[in-house]
Amino acid sequence: MNIAFCVNKLGLIGLGATICSLIRNCSNTRELKIFILCNSLSIYDKDAISKLFDKERYLGKHSFISINPDLTFGQFRSLHGDFTPYGRLLLGDLINESMVLYLDSDLIVEVDVLGIRNFNFNGRILAAVEAGQLKTALENKFYVEKLALSPQLSSFNSGVLLFNLDRWRSENVKEKCLNMARQYPNDLLSCDQSILNGLFAGNFEQLPPAFNCPWYAGSTKPDVSDKMIIHFVGSPKPWDIFGILTHNGYYKWQQYLSEDWSSSFKKYSYNELKRAWKIRRSYVKLIVNKILANNV
Repeated sequence: MNIAFCVNKLGLIGLGATICSLIRNCSNTRELKIFILCNSLSIYDKDAISKLFDKERYLGKHSFISINPDLTFGQFRSLHGDFTPYGRLLLGDLINESMVLYLDSDLIVEVDVLGIRNFNFNGRILAAVEAGQLKTALENKFYVEKLALSPQLSSFNSGVLLFNLDRWRSENVKEKCLNMARQYPNDLLSCDQSILNGLFAGNFEQLPPAFNCPWYAGSTKPDVSDKMIIHFVGSPKPWDIFGILTHNGYYKWQQYLSEDWSSSFKKYSYNELKRAWKIRRSYVKLIVNKILANNV
């Protein structure tokens, strides 16, 4: 089964626990082939990932693919100045396979992913976990007013996606994504997720609900199933500055955090401090909500 990640340096700290949880909860890692799309990762970074696979006794194959999403997507809206999220739209060009499960690097994978290795797309191009309707999405006005989509259409989070790459390529979906982005470069509040929902809302095959269970900072652990793919959505993440104080999922993340990985990547450099400044409003909102909750 093919698995893909798309990561930059800031995503490495989260990636370690995602990989460890994926491997430890897979019934037979020999059946896995992992592709890591790397945005500006160093030789040291890639070597650390390879050593993590060895330490976790991973028996499958893995490979690194260097990408520069800024070249293709740099004129569109970014996520806190980062264009890495758009990288998943390149999977059809970079991976010569029929199907691939894309995973974000802020997940804890406690399901056995081999459970969907024979997934039936029923002719659809991608599969995801339903996340509500477009009317509740952050970009609801974009979908309804500009794209003229029904607000009742089902939407999805793009952190866990199963791609039917054969149909993706035959339908030239990447070009359709680029055309939408060129037409609405400033409306893509969630980057690739905005584009993919614009194209596939209400027209995607559904993955089991346990395959993408959001856990927001300040919220309790999701209770969808005994075994889930936990998704640390929003900001701050458990590994962000003050994460041990602000995110209730910190100890679940730490459960899968390798000691070597922590010593290598759990460092608060200039980039981490810069990110903390960019998400400062999320910190303030979280603190205010906790104060209000305590006063109820």
